[in-house]
Order: sequence, then structure tokens, then C-alpha cells
Amino acid sequence: MSWPDLAGPDRSRPDRAVLFTKWVLFANHNSLRKPPRPGAIMRPHSFAIMESLMKWLISLVIAVVVLGTLVLWLAPGAVESSMNAIQEDTSVKPTAQAQQLHQTLQIADLHADSTLWHRDLLERADRGQVDIPRLREGNVAVQMFTTVTKSPLGLNNESNSADALDTITFLAVGQRWPRATWTSLKQRALYQANVLADLERRAPEEFSFIKNQADLQTLLAQRASGSNIVGGLLGTEGSHALDGELSAVKELYAAGFRMMSLQHFFDNKVGGSLHGLSQAGLTEFGKAVVDKMEAMNIMIDVSHSSPAVVEDVLDRVNRPLIVSHTGFYGHCQTARNISDELMQRIATAGGLIGVGYWDSAVCDTSVSSIVSAIRYGIDLVGVDHVALGSDFDGTVITPFDTSQLSLLTTQMLATGFTEHEIRQVMGENTLRFFAENLPAD
Repeated sequence: MSWPDLAGPDRSRPDRAVLFTKWVLFANHNSLRKPPRPGAIMRPHSFAIMESLMKWLISLVIAVVVLGTLVLWLAPGAVESSMNAIQEDTSVKPTAQAQQLHQTLQIADLHADSTLWHRDLLERADRGQVDIPRLREGNVAVQMFTTVTKSPLGLNNESNSADALDTITFLAVGQRWPRATWTSLKQRALYQANVLADLERRAPEEFSFIKNQADLQTLLAQRASGSNIVGGLLGTEGSHALDGELSAVKELYAAGFRMMSLQHFFDNKVGGSLHGLSQAGLTEFGKAVVDKMEAMNIMIDVSHSSPAVVEDVLDRVNRPLIVSHTGFYGHCQTARNISDELMQRIATAGGLIGVGYWDSAVCDTSVSSIVSAIRYGIDLVGVDHVALGSDFDGTVITPFDTSQLSLLTTQMLATGFTEHEIRQVMGENTLRFFAENLPAD
């Protein structure tokens, strides 16, 4: 980060910073000391002391600026390494049978927050859980990328205030995002959309930005012909990304967003969060947003929505819903998961439920827990309504990254899943849902 970025337009040059520091120093000094007696004369050594103090303070300011700049440049990588970690599960080893089947699957995942982090997704990284090389290694055909725009300090599954300090602001500044993103959630979403679009611009043979049914069919045809190209869709992590503007739905759509979730970990202008304070349903603004999304063929994700919001949306829409990353309450009784009854209602309306890979969704970080949650879901709502919803790169610890998805195939075979069940859950349900619910062109 350059000095102008850190200091601002009014104090962008070092000489102005010096003048400003002198002003602060003398202003503070004069505000604290007693007024001079009438006719008193400042002694020369007093000027020397003040000049020495001023030089020390200027040096301290410069040191803080340099240190702060280094932290802002280097800390995001260290933060991600600790927050998107892999806790390897050594109890499951891929078998030859599983590997052979895995290479024939059409795999799709409903949720990854990879565009949030400061790394080139075209390069294989030594941190995080998703990038294009690892998606290709894992035989993933389609990945839904979701844009996180706000996250409360002290985040938890039970109760969060929308007024809590926002940690994404610090991340945006630290990762040197454009200044517009520092204060606008919509601009953060648009910035991450451009990250995804840039992947296609730079490597169209490796990545395709899918926006409609035609794009999806082209991608699947390419893969059927032997290409290992990966397709990506774009979704929001909460509709606070609209910045409270109904017109922003159209703006985000134009940038490529085809799935929008309504809430994240706090209540917003659309309605209550599963983890918020109100547990309220849709607001009047929220109803208008949902109507707009449905009219534009935007898939609606209720992953973090309060039960009241989910019920309000089900009562209002004609199109099926997505729960992009979750667990099932009957399998893992945590505050992260909504009731089995509500999941059944979502499925009955044609919805799709993505099973996550982290502890509060499936109750621990093991391959067997993920697979047992999938089995529970199949038994609860039917095989056609269960999918993968990893939440990779969403500040979660998982037992593998996306290159190691064959571990799921291995465990499914070992626990008696049929080949049909494996194919449906690993991606065919999601691809069918996209084919039916994306805009035609």
C-alpha cells in the first residue's frame, strides 16, 4: 500500500504529514500546559526539547505506517492459512474402485468463498481449500463461488448483531481492494464478481463463467469431449450486498450473479437471520427483493435465513429454493441447522440442499460424518434433493480440500451407497437444478 492510500488525500505527501504532526504536537502541547505569563519569553532550550520530541514522534509515526503497511500486505495470507485449514482424516484411503468411479462423475459444489481471499485462483496455492488447479484435480465440473461482504466480530451460530464491528472491512483494506469497497457492501460483491470474470479472461481454456443454460451446456459438452475445464457460477452470501437498494438486484445480475442468499450471520434489511437477534420473517423490502429475484430467474439461497424467512419465501415463490451449505438438524443438533420439517418442505417444493463439510454442520471434521449426514438427508428428503455444499474457504476447517473429493466417493462406496446415489449427490442433482433454473440465455 502506498503512502497516499494510507494517509489520505489531505496528508498524502511526507512533507504534509510532517506539518500535520507538528500541528498536532503543538496543539496538544499548548492545550495541556498553563498559559504563559504576560511578557514571558520562551527559552531556547525549550525549543530544542520540543524539536527533539517532534522528531521522535515523526519517526514513530513513520515506523507505525511502515509496520502497518507490512501487516496489511502480509497478514491476510496468514489469516487465511489459519482460518481455512485442512485437518486430514487418515481413516479413509481412496481405493482403486472409488478412484475409477470418481473419474466418471459429474461433480458440482454449491458453495465456496474463495473469491474473498488474496490469491490467484488460477495458481495452485499452499493455503485454502479451492483454486482452479485443485478443482481440476478433484474432477469438479462446476463450482458455485459465493461473495462474502460482511461478517460480524465475534461471529457465532446463536446470536449476532448487525451493528457489530465488521471484519470484512479490515480484510478489504488489508488485501488492497479498491477504496469503494471499504464502505460499500455492493462494491465488495462487484469486486469479487470481477475476480471471477478475470479468471475466464485470462484462461478461457481452464475456466468458464457460467451465466445461463447455454453456457452450462457448452461446458458439459467440452468436458464430455475430454476437456478438464471448470465452470463457475456466482452467488451472494447475504442480500445486505444490495446496500438496501432494490435496483442493485439488477446491477448484481448484470455482473453475473445467478444465486443470491438472503441473509448471513445477522439480520438485514431483507429479514431475520438464523443467527441474528430478531428471528423475524421477510420485511416489506425483503418481499420486494424476493419478487425481483424470482422475476429475473435468480436462484434464491436460504442457507442462513431464519425459519420465519424460509417459510415466508416458500409461501411467496413458485420456483424451488437452494440451501447451499448446511447440515440436517436430526443428524447434527446445532444452531447452524434448521429443522428437518422445514428441510422436507423445501424439498417437497423441488429444492436442493447442499451438505457442508465442517463441524457445526455435521458435528465433526471427518469424512464419515459428512457421508453420514448425506445418508441422513437422502433418507429424510430423497436422493434427488441432496447435493454437495462444502463451504470451502469460508473460514472452516475441513478434512480435505477440493482436490481430494474422491475420499467422499470412497466412503460412500464403503458404506453401501449405490452408484446412482453417488452420481446424484456428487453433482448430477446440482447440474440438473442449474439447467432447470438458470436463465435460458
